[in-house]
Amino acid sequence: MSVSMRDLDPAFQGAGQKAGIEIWRIENFRPALVPQSSYGKFFTGDSYVILKTTALKNGALRHDIHYWLGKDTTQDESGTAAIKTVELDAALGGRAVQYREVQGHETERFLSYFKPCIIPQEGGVATGFKHAEEEEHKTRLFVCRGKHVVHVKEVPFARSSLNHDDIFILDTKSKIFQFNGSNSSIQERAKALEVVQYIKDTYHHGKCDIAAIEDGKLMADSETGEFWGFFGGFAPLPRKTASEEDKNVGIYPTKLLRVEKGQTEPIGDESLTRDLLDTNKCYLLDCGAEVFVWMGRSTSLDDRKSASSAAEELIHSPDRPQSHIIRLIEGFETVVFRLKFESWPQTADVAVTEDGRGKVAALLKRQGLNVKGLMKASPIKEEPQPYIDCSGHLQVWRVNGQEKILLQSADQSKFYSGDCFIFQYSYPGDDKEEYLIGTWFGKKSIEEERASALSQANKMVESLKFLPVQARIYEGNEPIQFFSIFQSFIVFKGGLGEGFKSYIAEKEIPDETYKEDGVALFRVQGSGPDNMQAIQVEPVASSLNSSYCYILHSGSSVLTWYGNLTTSEDQELVERQLDLIKPNVQCKTQKEGAESEHFWELLGGKSEYPSQKIARDSENDPHLFSCIFSKGNLKVTEIHNFSQDDLMTEDIFILDCHSAIFVWVGQQVDSKMKMHALTIGEKFLEHDFLLEKLSHEAPLYVIMEGSEPPFFTRFFSWDSAKSAMHGNSFQRKLTIVKHGGTPTVDKPKRRTPVSHGGRSSVPDKNQRSRSMSFSPDRVRVRGRSPAFNALAANFENPNARNLSTPPPVVRKIFPKSVTPDSAKLASKSAAIAAISNTFERSPPIREVIIPKSIKTSPEAPKQNSEPNNKENSMSIRIESLTIQEDVKEGEAEDEDGLPIYPYDRLKTTSTDLVVEIDVTKRETYLSSAEFREKFGMTKDAFSKLPKWRQNKLKMALQLF
Repeated sequence: MSVSMRDLDPAFQGAGQKAGIEIWRIENFRPALVPQSSYGKFFTGDSYVILKTTALKNGALRHDIHYWLGKDTTQDESGTAAIKTVELDAALGGRAVQYREVQGHETERFLSYFKPCIIPQEGGVATGFKHAEEEEHKTRLFVCRGKHVVHVKEVPFARSSLNHDDIFILDTKSKIFQFNGSNSSIQERAKALEVVQYIKDTYHHGKCDIAAIEDGKLMADSETGEFWGFFGGFAPLPRKTASEEDKNVGIYPTKLLRVEKGQTEPIGDESLTRDLLDTNKCYLLDCGAEVFVWMGRSTSLDDRKSASSAAEELIHSPDRPQSHIIRLIEGFETVVFRLKFESWPQTADVAVTEDGRGKVAALLKRQGLNVKGLMKASPIKEEPQPYIDCSGHLQVWRVNGQEKILLQSADQSKFYSGDCFIFQYSYPGDDKEEYLIGTWFGKKSIEEERASALSQANKMVESLKFLPVQARIYEGNEPIQFFSIFQSFIVFKGGLGEGFKSYIAEKEIPDETYKEDGVALFRVQGSGPDNMQAIQVEPVASSLNSSYCYILHSGSSVLTWYGNLTTSEDQELVERQLDLIKPNVQCKTQKEGAESEHFWELLGGKSEYPSQKIARDSENDPHLFSCIFSKGNLKVTEIHNFSQDDLMTEDIFILDCHSAIFVWVGQQVDSKMKMHALTIGEKFLEHDFLLEKLSHEAPLYVIMEGSEPPFFTRFFSWDSAKSAMHGNSFQRKLTIVKHGGTPTVDKPKRRTPVSHGGRSSVPDKNQRSRSMSFSPDRVRVRGRSPAFNALAANFENPNARNLSTPPPVVRKIFPKSVTPDSAKLASKSAAIAAISNTFERSPPIREVIIPKSIKTSPEAPKQNSEPNNKENSMSIRIESLTIQEDVKEGEAEDEDGLPIYPYDRLKTTSTDLVVEIDVTKRETYLSSAEFREKFGMTKDAFSKLPKWRQNKLKMALQLF
């Protein structure tokens, strides 16, 4: 499209250079900029042009242009608005989507800009009307329709306007009434309350009473009687009469029309294909409720104006349904438009359109205008954050047929491509433990074990009343949360499960399961000690990549290979992973381009290999969808410009950010439908409603209302008090409207996050809970919760470290771990497994996956001479793991004047138990030094913890 300055209205110069909304009103056939203070205020006698600019994650700016036509606007003004919209698109480089909006029939996208609603006022600029002035309050009646956005229309103040299907708002001088038709939905009633709040704030300065009237209550209460009094008393309502806006479009044949010199000509037959569209032409796609104007990239501005005029004539023809006009530029078609065609090729590279935008920018720059916003900005580079507390407790099971086997802590981050795993991660929340239960499917795992893993994970979630977040993860598509929880993650080839072994035996497939004495090559990747992985790949030269480091071993021979594009941080990760794969073995370093002959011999000889990093799905701009799932079919509706208030407790929603899918399930959703939440997410991935090439193996989360994790709430301006409210959507919203805000929930504040980013700020590398320091002068210890440290203190050998603990220093540049004594490890593993069995033992009715803390009232202490069997059994098992340590005797009294006793005499299983003490506060009789050693914190810090966490720590140490 050729561009000249005469085509560009001066009012549009500089428009669309930053995210936000800009509005122009047509005055004397010219666009006049509307001040921001008047946004959302429309007059029935005017026409407007509205530009919505959105900054995308890839650095580009997306433009949506709407022209709004009041019901009393003139034909000249509406025509001017349509033409000026085309001109504005030209000024923006010719890539915007353009929408025609008619008062009372606006698109949901347009209404989402002005939530909760728009209520046009009488008047106009050039139509002979006068804008309404301040006057005595007039009683008005409005009808509200819409579940996600609300269409508000003023109707005659009369009983005949009411019906059982809609929601009505009666605005009087001192009180606002909301009348809920008996056939209206809870969600519609809740959304209408947002309009009530808007009217209260806009027309009553926030000062008036609110009343909700239920259809069918007759004169049950005084407010109902007061409402009907405005209509002369109660009387049966008439049946709803069909109006123009109620008429359904029905089945309307889709037709494609070519525009030639302002005239339309039908083309094509019943099947529509992309090949029918010529880049030098303009077309109309008539779908009944929507008329699309498709403009080829090579068409002139005059051609586009002519096509727009042809669309206006088309929708005004007799016997047509009310229609929206949507104008599209070639290369920037919407998903809805592309789905109208039987075949549509993958989106081609549209970089050529930058040339058109560049020409416009050059023209405007010569006029002395700032054109920075017209050119594509550089993508915002942000280090991915896990947005989850990474100091919690992790348990991992390997699926073996229809059973699951609990892994020892030393093995819980060692996965196999042929197996499936279940993990359960608990971490401290606001006032309770939060849980994440997930399944991990290896690339070579079999379908039977995948189904078994899902079934067992579902039972675990169900046993906790659906409170945990549930995750479904495939190998190679792990999200940042997964890696951050595991820290050091290793994937070996092959599998250990019976299902995998039987499968490869049946198919006569060679068993490639990892062997310590065999030849193995590992690609090392990650961003630091709190997020590093080693992935076993084929031991051939083509598996190498200049952007990664590798570990190659054959028996006792170990070599490390550093690609030329790697950093010193990448190379340190290799040393850390060596501690887990081949500890205490000397290795030889190979730099790319200076490899030894032995290195290439182990890989079977030299060959070409890539140099670019392996691409992973990046996070895109999020989209929210409401879902209806029935008889295996999924129907979705996109919620534009969404907020937390759009999440209705009666519904299921999907948040799509491309790299992951979140299925949010409201508390009021039917229990049977909750069981289908994971299936709904899988159906969404299968359909790929946005045509964004969604991977069927993208991470999938199921989140229950009230248990939203930070990595979900970061997409909203989240108010946790709202998600903690009770009742249905209407009841909750009514409480907020009547009380002027969300009720305060008395909850202890979440402790300061130390290992995940927040919405307003992102911690730097020095603020993470997991050690990021590479200093050789101190031991690096994994950040863990006090409860985990306290419990682990009794289990761990001083000479052995936890698998996920960064290695301690041993006289070399990169520290390595010390191998634990195998006999001790075996005995401890057996004891841990015994404890785990007590956790997994099924009660008579329902399996309890996660053991709950034993609650004991501090005010009613019990003697420990006869503990119950469960406590005694637990104590014996834990005591069998206790490592006897020399207790340092301190002073006779601590700083509070209490006597000091050694830990061995204070714990409840002691054979020499201290008497004549407050048995509910045994921990206070420890010396300060021993208290810090056992609890991992000072007495003062312990006293500030919530009581439930104190009790959990004390139970772990046998002091409760």
